[in-house]
Amino acid sequence: MTTRLHATRASYDTVAASYAELLKDQLGRPLDIAMLAAFAERVRADGGGAVADLGCGPGRVTIHLEKLGLDAFGIDLSPEMVAVARKAHPHLRFEVGTMTGLDLGDGTLAGALVWYSTVHTPIDELPVMFAEFHRVLAPGGHLLIAFKVGAERVRLEHAYGHDVDLDVHRFPPERVAELLRNAGLFEVTRLVREAETQENTPQAFILARRPESG
Repeated sequence: MTTRLHATRASYDTVAASYAELLKDQLGRPLDIAMLAAFAERVRADGGGAVADLGCGPGRVTIHLEKLGLDAFGIDLSPEMVAVARKAHPHLRFEVGTMTGLDLGDGTLAGALVWYSTVHTPIDELPVMFAEFHRVLAPGGHLLIAFKVGAERVRLEHAYGHDVDLDVHRFPPERVAELLRNAGLFEVTRLVREAETQENTPQAFILARRPESG
């Protein structure tokens, strides 16, 4: 595991309980929730199947996916986040793992949600991650990725009441769509909304799909 991943894991292990408490009632803005609903509708329309919430944190979005009728489970880098998620939602499955080396078989997912979980990844490392998403998605499988818009790296040394060691990356939507396409995941729709209260940047959501063949 790289130094960056170690620092990210340690930071989220430290803040896990505080993060879960502070964000327990903050699923997202209305347009964000609409994109989650559109993702769930597409997965269900194609017959359903396993859906992974990648970078699930304490599981607040994982449980929302289940309420939308999906067979959802969560994977997170932080063991402490996974412990919090398991305690809060004991009927759901949560595992420790990395998005560059998922312990999942080829083509096993009907859907993958990446809800702001690339924010600590430099843009030049996204292709490896996106290739892994393509590998685990079944042909015709759906991906929804949410991220902060921009082209900057912001240093974060204090968050959720604790000292942390994190870089937060913002991405241009056109570049993310291009990298997804290069990985064989093709954009279905895109939403970019302006920053709202307590947000510093616009927010982007890309719904993509692995083709039925390829």
